[in-house]
Amino acid sequence: MKDLLLRTYIRMQAIADHEDGQGLVEYGLVIPMIAFGAIVGMSFLSAAISAALSNISATLSTSVT
Repeated sequence: MKDLLLRTYIRMQAIADHEDGQGLVEYGLVIPMIAFGAIVGMSFLSAAISAALSNISATLSTSVT
């Protein structure tokens, strides 16, 4: 009985010390943060690009006429 308890304790310690899933959890947290940053960055960038294209369009329309 003592050996069975010792083996069970050792198995539980091995399971508790097992860290293979840690990398997956980190990727699961980092990837959404990167995606959120990209979305926010693209929204600011799209406004700037839209303004630049509007300026180019206005300049071309006044130059052509």
